[in-house]
Amino acid sequence: MDTSTPGNSERIGDVLKKIERTRQARRHKFYLRDEKITLSHGSGGKSTHNLIEGVFAPAFSNPLLDAMDDAATFGLDGTSQRLAFTTDTYVVSPLFFPGGDIGKLAVHGTINDLAMAGAVPLYLSAGFILEEGFPIADLRRIVASMATAAREAGVAIVTGDTKVVQRGKADGVFINTAGVGIIHANWLLGQTQLQPEDKVLLSGAVGDHGIAIMMAREALEIETDVQSDTAPLHTLAAALLEVAGASVHCLKDPTRGGVATSLNEMAIGSEVAIGLDEHAIPVHGEVRGACEILGLDPLTIANEGKLLAIVAPDKADAALKAMRNHPLGREAAIIGAVQADPPGMVFLRTDIGGMRVLDMLVGDPLPRIC
Repeated sequence: MDTSTPGNSERIGDVLKKIERTRQARRHKFYLRDEKITLSHGSGGKSTHNLIEGVFAPAFSNPLLDAMDDAATFGLDGTSQRLAFTTDTYVVSPLFFPGGDIGKLAVHGTINDLAMAGAVPLYLSAGFILEEGFPIADLRRIVASMATAAREAGVAIVTGDTKVVQRGKADGVFINTAGVGIIHANWLLGQTQLQPEDKVLLSGAVGDHGIAIMMAREALEIETDVQSDTAPLHTLAAALLEVAGASVHCLKDPTRGGVATSLNEMAIGSEVAIGLDEHAIPVHGEVRGACEILGLDPLTIANEGKLLAIVAPDKADAALKAMRNHPLGREAAIIGAVQADPPGMVFLRTDIGGMRVLDMLVGDPLPRIC
């Protein structure tokens, strides 16, 4: 975190105190009982958080990591410059799916994690784990897709690594990308920054990516033209920040675990409650229909081209207008608000007038979604 800008030190101190309280709260809420890794540990939901808090967080704990945001942000000594740094690994199956492929996803996903920190993405790394026997033609196709996605987003892939494992020891190709971006303004974004009465904005319809993957993977006899929503969100985030600035308290792309998990992370991090209106949440008809048939909740399904924005109430309408004026935010909506109590909880006001707790994803109905 940056403390070099005048006036930031006190705010940073408050944030660090809240991060420490959040870290302790997580330790009570998430605990690891499993003795072996299961697929649900990769879901992004409760099992993932149990794994993080039970294994990784205690070993690697430091103020930057303990914030548990999508990217670490930090200042450079002796300057007012701030950077964002993130990494992500992609194991999606199938490798090619309606609307995208593992290569495009690997570029977009890391760009988006930087964008959620308010950063302008600059440089990416790319690491490949290849299985013996994987077709070179497919690898060329994936790499070409990555190159196109990076070029269109204005970022450069500047370093990389390749490893090959024996046949049967991987599933074609896995990709890791890391990214660095620059933060030009004095944003203080993160899941510890929510305030009561803040509005919850969503940039568009949820569930497209997860349903597209499931349809491609399972070859289910359900007629649908659902495409993955994979897209780079940095220009949408920039448009939002240009209008609302410091009134934007948190940005998050609801990938694994969906909107439900992302909002629970925010509620825990900021010690607040979040109330949502079900009728305000955009869901495409084909996605809703597929979810009803398959017994899935669109709010727990991964997205790869949507963002959640927590915005102060006096700037929420302007932020919504800015999002709707962007090609990736045409279906944006205000879907709820932050409240003080009960802290750490998310509630959904249903279409029939009831109220239910919206918890993090439990289990993993759609493994290897990204």
